[in-house]
Amino acid sequence: MKKLFINIAVILCFAGTAYAQNIDINVMPKPGPTPEVKVEKPKTFKLNNGLTVLVVENHKLPRVGVTLTMDRPPLDEGDKAGYNSLLGDLLGTGTNKMSKDDFNKRIDFLGARVSFNAGGASMNSLSKYFPEVLELMADGALNPKFTQEELSKAQDRYVESLKTREKSTDAIASRVFRALTYGKNTARGEFETAQSIRNVNLSDIQAAYKKYYIPDNAYLVIVGDVKFEEAKKLVEQKFGGWKKAGTLFKPLEQIPAVAKTQIDVVHVPNAVQTVLIVGNVHNLKMNNGQYFPAVASNYILGGGAESRLFMNLRERNSFTYGAYSSLNTGKYSQDFTSEASVRTDATDKAVKEIINEINAIKKITPAELDNAKAKLKGSFIMALEKPETIARYALSTYTQNLPADFYNNYLKSVDKMTVAEVQNAAQTYIQPNKLRIFVAGNAIDFADKLEALGYPVKYYDAYANPVPKPEIKKADAGVTVAGIAQKYIEAIGGKAALDKVKSISMDASTTVQGMQLDLSTKTAPGGKMLLVMKMMGNVMQKLVFDGKEGYMEAQGQKMPLPDKMKNEFQENADLFPEVSFASNPKYTLGAVETVNGEEAYIIKYPGKTLYYSIKTGLKIGEIKTQSVQGKETTIPIYYADYRDVEGVKMPFTIKQNMGGMDVDFKVKSYEFNKAADADFK
Repeated sequence: MKKLFINIAVILCFAGTAYAQNIDINVMPKPGPTPEVKVEKPKTFKLNNGLTVLVVENHKLPRVGVTLTMDRPPLDEGDKAGYNSLLGDLLGTGTNKMSKDDFNKRIDFLGARVSFNAGGASMNSLSKYFPEVLELMADGALNPKFTQEELSKAQDRYVESLKTREKSTDAIASRVFRALTYGKNTARGEFETAQSIRNVNLSDIQAAYKKYYIPDNAYLVIVGDVKFEEAKKLVEQKFGGWKKAGTLFKPLEQIPAVAKTQIDVVHVPNAVQTVLIVGNVHNLKMNNGQYFPAVASNYILGGGAESRLFMNLRERNSFTYGAYSSLNTGKYSQDFTSEASVRTDATDKAVKEIINEINAIKKITPAELDNAKAKLKGSFIMALEKPETIARYALSTYTQNLPADFYNNYLKSVDKMTVAEVQNAAQTYIQPNKLRIFVAGNAIDFADKLEALGYPVKYYDAYANPVPKPEIKKADAGVTVAGIAQKYIEAIGGKAALDKVKSISMDASTTVQGMQLDLSTKTAPGGKMLLVMKMMGNVMQKLVFDGKEGYMEAQGQKMPLPDKMKNEFQENADLFPEVSFASNPKYTLGAVETVNGEEAYIIKYPGKTLYYSIKTGLKIGEIKTQSVQGKETTIPIYYADYRDVEGVKMPFTIKQNMGGMDVDFKVKSYEFNKAADADFK
């Protein structure tokens, strides 16, 4: 039955592309002339408490949007890391005037949106309700009622979130890369733990609010269908009593780039993919004359689906679904990063290709620059249609110390860039010879290959602590593939019970983005299969194979099964493949690994890896490399909650990763020997 779940993701991928129109995606539309744009300049005033107010009148739609932002550096939270996030969670849970429920009901009644965070707040409403909604937002921000009950709830949610992220290679990579880049005991490098969250008490929240949620260096940006004088009067009434705190912030640590390129590795057992983050720190800000050339160089390198990184790692080499880079020019942090999640077996190759592309960015072509200019200008013009963009631009002009005409001259600044300027900016801020190459994944499979690249390699645990290089743990003497298979067969019921099973029917369901996904399957010897997937009761996908021929159906369109898929079904013809392990030399014994906290024997087969619990003998997972539309993709599946079904134990929880998203299928029922040949036609 394992092949059922292996092919769910494969079918979804085929269905989305099988009937695409014949469009030449290699022909780039020609850009038109650069238009003239005028970004509305805000009217401003400042309250005595330090709050700066920016008002942009826009009467096209009867709506008003407001953002409140505290302009302050990241906080060093120490052994109570996370208290600032908890403060954000507690804002909006009631005020000294209104309960949380009454507050939310009133917001809903007015058809508005109001949200709070540790660094400010925001609202959006119809202009006729603007005065009342602004009053509600001010009440929530200036008169919060913090309670132990709400703090305990927020802590419980946070700790549960941390537990979930502990198994996420992406979360581990983000945490450790940041800690190594900025220092784990600094404001920009520290991270939350369950203990640090539990260390926070109500007095910490109250003290943080008084010290950091302040108007001293805050900005209130109002954009929409409102008159300046009306807005000014309302703000003075609602925010004029906000007390200035005079809080002093210590300067952020100066973070140098690494002296020379190095590789940092975190071993994540049974990770299905390797997360790569290649980057460094720089000092580029938006008011620097090289800002636009640097942004263009990053766009050419990894800013979109036509960038060099994407075309190399995905299109040419099929290492990943996508590869991108970003150039952060924030006020309090400036860094360059290139990120991709790649197949484990391609880890060293992907690292090498990323480095090659970063080194090659010192040479770009006029055509690449023209394309980058067109994309940057197009994105800028489209963004101007959104009122929140105007608010963001107005705020950036102040907080980033930009020239007053920065955004009005944006398109001109893009147009006048030269190839030489872009190449020079790439060398200066992407810094090809000073890269931190961060790698998180199953290091057992790629550590030696990374060391062969010739860069210094260091190893860390999931909390940025130095550790020795991970070692391969071998199975005990006497352990064989046949023995592992036999233990599995006995664990699920014995060969005599398996011999009685001539077909398996299964019904399962899960929830994907709030929608119910139902899966029904039938399998029989010879690779015969019927798979029907429904979303909200409607058939999305269907796959049928009778042992020789078959088809896939999606959205009313039918296509024959690819030969490679038919061959795979025929090759895995047994309902329980373990029965024939002993007679098939392609199954080989691998190392011992930990899978979801359980030690497991590894059995390898071309294109797939199987995991069997050392303790119970049950199969607890498998990972398969599958070719989908000419691209190699890794499909992991994990099994749990085995229960007896007519004398055979079957898994009732099956977790599959579909395109990077974990999906938990809960099996509702199994039936044996109910399928007929007609089901596979």
